[in-house]
Amino acid sequence: MGAAPFFVFKICYTYIKYIKNVDSQLTDTTKIALFKGKKVRKVLYHGEWWFSVVDVLEALTDSTNSNDYWYRMKMRVKGEDGIELSTICRQLKLASSDGKKYETDCANTESVFRIIQSVPSPKAEPFKRWLAKVGYERVQEIENPELATKRTRVLYKLKGYSEDWIEKRLRGIAIREELTDEWKNRGARDRQDYEILTADISKATFGVTPSEYKKLKGLHRENLRDHMDDFELIFNMLGERATTEIHRTENSKGFVKLRSDAKAGGSIAGGARKKLEQRLGRSVVTKKNYLNNKESKKKLT
Repeated sequence: MGAAPFFVFKICYTYIKYIKNVDSQLTDTTKIALFKGKKVRKVLYHGEWWFSVVDVLEALTDSTNSNDYWYRMKMRVKGEDGIELSTICRQLKLASSDGKKYETDCANTESVFRIIQSVPSPKAEPFKRWLAKVGYERVQEIENPELATKRTRVLYKLKGYSEDWIEKRLRGIAIREELTDEWKNRGARDRQDYEILTADISKATFGVTPSEYKKLKGLHRENLRDHMDDFELIFNMLGERATTEIHRTENSKGFVKLRSDAKAGGSIAGGARKKLEQRLGRSVVTKKNYLNNKESKKKLT
């Protein structure tokens, strides 16, 4: 693969990660994806979707033996480019047609795009052209970050959310990104650390962890924040913004201190929530979600 195609591939992947992060907040996901009208098995591994490589290749090539195609393809790429495609895959168990689960070569989003670059089938060309298009859009966004926000806004509007709700949601996303940047720079090591810190803030803010909150709202794979009303979004932002400011003011370092700050920041939001609840005579924490009725998106704002 030449330098220019590789550059296009990398910026395409960056854009797809951005779209995937937004879209995963807007839609429910299943263990079957549709790729060119054909089923592609996928499995959630360490918080990331991994796709069956042979299913992707079957969809792209119409091969009657996608396992053999994958084997020959790996040999060809190794001989031509010296690249072992197996090294960008992982063996994960997926359900087969007989109902049993077998270890299968799977690839995450980045690796799927890399594999597609090596598919000579004419059916892959439309997909590659699409990659080039979104890659160009991503270049535009790098030069003008406001475009990314506009596209996110459009995605939410297409789902039926009101302008007022979208404004709060986008602000919440920005506050969350600032917080996770602080965690990364101050000693949070991996996804588990982030989940623990997030749960600390949520518990102190709302009295429930994110998993408990999702259960209360009847959610599964959906993004919790996309099912919060105005007050829930506001107190969630307050807890995370307060935590960020505590980190910066006290120059916090290390996971233990970050946890202490997270609980403190959440407690500030939690205290404000309790005062409001006492005045209103009702709980801010609600079972309402946006799953069943599109009109509820308007009613909850």
